Amino acid sequence: MPTLLSANSFFDPADFEHRQIFGDGPVWEALAGLKDYLAAGSYHALPLEIEIGCPLARTLVLHEGEFRDAAGLAIRYGAVGRGGLEVYEGDRLLAGASVIMAGVVLRGEKFRFGQGVLVESGAFVEGPVMLGDFTEVRQGAYLRGNCLIGKRCVVGHVTEVKHTIFLDDAKAGHFAYLGDTILGNRVNLGAGTKMANLRFVGGNVGVRTPEGTVDTGLRKLGAILGDQVQTGCNSVTNPGTLIGRRSFLLPNTTAPSGYHPDNSMIRG
Repeated sequence: MPTLLSANSFFDPADFEHRQIFGDGPVWEALAGLKDYLAAGSYHALPLEIEIGCPLARTLVLHEGEFRDAAGLAIRYGAVGRGGLEVYEGDRLLAGASVIMAGVVLRGEKFRFGQGVLVESGAFVEGPVMLGDFTEVRQGAYLRGNCLIGKRCVVGHVTEVKHTIFLDDAKAGHFAYLGDTILGNRVNLGAGTKMANLRFVGGNVGVRTPEGTVDTGLRKLGAILGDQVQTGCNSVTNPGTLIGRRSFLLPNTTAPSGYHPDNSMIRG
């Protein structure tokens, strides 16, 4: 297997809480093992009165592992990624408190929220999902399960995510689709970025490399974006697109499937 396809070629996972999901094989093996990794995780116990699959009737605050009603608490909605979400009980700051707003739909049983997380009204979150510290899930987001989201990330308005990994500081802020995808540290997706994950003609997704095409063994594989990759608005990636660190996918561009080296400027 070419070393250019290893996880370390795309990411610096040293500070990623879940770095053990990346092995010594090709980078997409993390996706192949994602369901098992999440199945073995630990999760918060939701309040018994929550109706699973129905919009929350009240805003919940998670503090020190316990959920409580937000009634009687003061919430200051500052910049989430910079620790600006603050919850007060009288004059006392509930340090690290997370907020799941009324109107959020939780379906399933496996949810883990880090410190300082905000899930806005209208988001639909299906477990298993892990959200790292100071991560923001915005109104209208659709998390379809098996999502592993790092610290200070954004899952934005009308963004759909399934079976996907965000490393720290990855942001998909607006109108994106991410299926069977990995975003590296500090990746930023322009509005309307779509990551296709299924071939029209069926069969496993292959990755074209300078050393030939590699069969991933996966029927579904979206994109793998290395650290600090940026995509322009309304860009698209074909199934099996791997983009190296610090690269740019220009606006209104469809990235050809296959491997693109570090510092690429992809124009179609």
